[in-house]
Parts: sequence; C-alpha cells; structure tokens
Amino acid sequence: MSRCPSPPSKPVTPEREAPSRGRPKDQDKRLAVLESAKTLFSRDGLESTSMEAIAKLAGVSKVTLYSHFVDKDELFREAVEQVCRAHTPDTHYEFAAGQNLRERFTMIAEGFFDLIIGEDSLQLTRLMASSPERHRKLSALFWQAGPEKTIALLAKMLVAATDSGELQVTNPAEAASQFFCLIKGPYHLQMLVGAIEAVPAAERRQHIDASVDVFLRAYSKAGGRR
Repeated sequence: MSRCPSPPSKPVTPEREAPSRGRPKDQDKRLAVLESAKTLFSRDGLESTSMEAIAKLAGVSKVTLYSHFVDKDELFREAVEQVCRAHTPDTHYEFAAGQNLRERFTMIAEGFFDLIIGEDSLQLTRLMASSPERHRKLSALFWQAGPEKTIALLAKMLVAATDSGELQVTNPAEAASQFFCLIKGPYHLQMLVGAIEAVPAAERRQHIDASVDVFLRAYSKAGGRR
C-alpha cells in the first residue's frame, strides 16, 4: 500500500523500498519463498525442512520470510493451495445455469490430471507414503489444503448444478470424489511407482474425455453427451 512520502526516522533499507514499476518486490519475494518451500517440502518433508533453509534457497532474509508466513504450517498450506489454484483456479468451479457442463468438467479434469502427474506432486506423495508415521502432520495438512478443499469446491458446484435441474446428485461430496478418482485412472499410480514416465497426449485426451462422459452419464438428467 502506498503512502504520502515523509522524512524517514531512520534509513530505509533496500529490502523495504517499493519498486517504481513492475511487480512489487514483496510479491516477487513471496513467490520465491513459495517455490523454495515446494522444492524442500517435496524433498525433505515438513519436520526436516527449516524456515532458515527455505529463506536461504529463496534468497530472502528470515525477517522477510516471517513477514509473509507465521510458521511452516501456514507456508505449507499456502504452497499446496497455490499449486492447486495454478492448475484449477477456484473460478473453474463457479457454476452458471445454462453453461456447457461438458466443457466445464473437462477444464477441471485437465487441470487436475496435470496436477497429480506433476513431478512435485508425485515426489510429495511418495514421501508421505514412504513413512506415514513420520509424515503424519504433513499428510494431514496436505489433505486439508489439497484434496479436501478441491472436493469441497466441486461438491459446491454439483449442488448448484443439481438445484438448477441440470444434474441429479444426491451426495455431492461422494460424487466429487468419484469424479477425481475417474480422472486419476490408472495413470497416477503408474507414474507414482515409475511404471511409466509420461502419458502420451492422445491417450491423455481420450482418457479425460471418456472419464467426463462416464460422470455425466451417471449424473446428468439428460444423459449422454452435453
């Protein structure tokens, strides 16, 4: 936030100066912290990653780091939420009567699929699965900030679509979970265990289209393609 200039009581350090143009320095530093946090959390977990290590990798001071995030839990939650929003922004789940449901579900499916087969996501999942007892807190925070929130967003959209008469969904949370499981298909596990290194574009397209079609056939009043 800008304010009227006045003689400072003490010298202003370069870190606190506002840039004259472009993206604010504070925003750049926040993004650098989040990128560093994602790298270290995925590699070392929550307990083994220190705020000092994150600050060092991000190239910021501990003062700057703590000015954005009060602790590691908050930082981890924001890092997970940022990754989810980057692939499927909250706006993807906003329902409008009469919209093309197939296009909307396909858009969500594409973002989610790319998210779960991304190397950062796979690495973090492997880490949590490798030692559940050691990473119990990490897993709980991940579930709350990632899957639980994503399911809730889709469930809310399904409620709105049902209220409008375009879908018939009696248990929105369960249906949302089913949708994401359909999108995972066999590919998430295959990539998780290293059975495959990538999903061919044509195969990805066919899988997503077929999964969306199955879901709409199950819950659409009209049935079939929309």
